[in-house]
Amino acid sequence: MALPFWLFILASVIKSAVVMGVLLTAVAYTVWLERKVVGHMQNRWGPTRVGPFGLLQPAADGLKFIFKEDLTPPHVYKPLFIAAPMIALIFALTSISVIPFGNSVVIRGYRIPLQITDVNTGLLLILGVTSIGVYGVALAGWSSNNKYSLLGGLRASAQMVSYEISLGLSLVGVLIMSGSFSLREIVKAQGGHFWGFIPHWNIFGGQFIGFFCYLMAAYAETNRIPFDLPEAETELVAGYHTEYSAMKFAMFFMAEYTNMITVACLATLMFFGGWNGPLFGPRILQAVLPVFWFGLKIFGFLFLYIWVRGTLPRFRYDQLMAFGWKFLLPLALANVIATAIAVAW
Repeated sequence: MALPFWLFILASVIKSAVVMGVLLTAVAYTVWLERKVVGHMQNRWGPTRVGPFGLLQPAADGLKFIFKEDLTPPHVYKPLFIAAPMIALIFALTSISVIPFGNSVVIRGYRIPLQITDVNTGLLLILGVTSIGVYGVALAGWSSNNKYSLLGGLRASAQMVSYEISLGLSLVGVLIMSGSFSLREIVKAQGGHFWGFIPHWNIFGGQFIGFFCYLMAAYAETNRIPFDLPEAETELVAGYHTEYSAMKFAMFFMAEYTNMITVACLATLMFFGGWNGPLFGPRILQAVLPVFWFGLKIFGFLFLYIWVRGTLPRFRYDQLMAFGWKFLLPLALANVIATAIAVAW
């Protein structure tokens, strides 16, 4: 049964509040997880002082950012200097609004999708919104009136232009196979199994090369090692956010980790079957399990992000550009052509 308008609005508000709360908590504890995992990889402890196992460290960091003195250098272009971190964070948070994280649930005869809003072109909306988010980084570099910040902003812009093409092409193979831009329809197309036991996920259905191209482009899009050239501290002090402090710096930090979670969500939906997984037990458990499988796959991707950061060195900038244009783009294009031929055949 369709929801009445007032109930639809109420459900949307409740879902928005829950998703934002869970997302911001996940961002905080992704930082904690990264510090702990990289610490153990480098034979040190990571956070241990604040709370058991350092679990209250994210709260301590948040309080520190709130009470820290907010310095604005006198030579910056103030309107854009203030707006830049807001742009980066707002567009990072907006992209999560069309991510479906489970099946619909039925409450008193009303079917409520586990998604803030369901649009037919959800994938295009995510790609568009995340692309606009780079304006925050570019404007931060320019408005700081600092040569290191400006170089970081220019690097971010060039990196986004170079790898956004490969990112888009890496997803075209999935779109050809599913025949829809709707994220929910793409997940439904991955239901079932090959030969009765292999999950019918796109990564097992001929899109491994597409997944590889997506993963490499996603690392570059989110400015993470080994593609973190816009904030290479050995070259640019801190890159585009050199002049930022307190909550303005925290906004950039939150935007980066929010983008990591969005990229992990999209990879799960496009290549790993979304919330599809084994269902067992009573009815209420079967309603919760899809959300659990979805969260578990996202955790796997975030762990991979952290693992790569703790093990791989940074690229040189010429290597970054050459890898994007000379290797990743032709490979993604070849994957699209091969997928189109296979589907037509």
